[in-house]
Amino acid sequence: MPLHSCFCSLSARPPWARCPSGRPSPSAPTCGYFTNHLAIELALRYFDYGTPAFRRIDGTIRWLVLGEVAASDLPGLVFTFVWAFDLPEEQEYVDECARPFRERGGRVLFVELEATQAERLKRAAGVSRLAAKPSRRDLDAARRDLLETDARYQLNSGGKFDGRPDYLRINNTLLTPGEVAERVIEHFALPRCTGATPT
Repeated sequence: MPLHSCFCSLSARPPWARCPSGRPSPSAPTCGYFTNHLAIELALRYFDYGTPAFRRIDGTIRWLVLGEVAASDLPGLVFTFVWAFDLPEEQEYVDECARPFRERGGRVLFVELEATQAERLKRAAGVSRLAAKPSRRDLDAARRDLLETDARYQLNSGGKFDGRPDYLRINNTLLTPGEVAERVIEHFALPRCTGATPT
């Protein structure tokens, strides 16, 4: 793995508001991008959410992508998911996701994005997001799920990791995707990517 490779894990309350389209900015700090919903949506084509078969497909895709990218010459990966900070097993999951990168000497970074509930509800109905996530096209159900998830879990760290050199927390309620990307790049002094080659 090249020295510039990194695993950048972003977490936030659903829908985590990296940008209204559900895609990273063109100026994102790394070239690879993997959201947990890529695996979820594929598994949902065949099996109901939460069933054993669904979990096997979802989990297999995630571990396969993480492992293959970590072992490749790709400059890095941005992996996005929702982190319930009050569940100890969530920390264990994050550590497992980062493990193949750390074992190969990669740099592991964490970015926590947070936005107001009102803004997240608005972004949940975005055209681009719904195009990428068929399971969220029932807007009433998606709204209920967001509100219930907010009420049930601790989805903000509350500053628990502030000050760590591998961590950055951003409130992106009023920020564009490009502005968020710039903050991440500058904070961690990351190389910029054009195509497959970092600059």
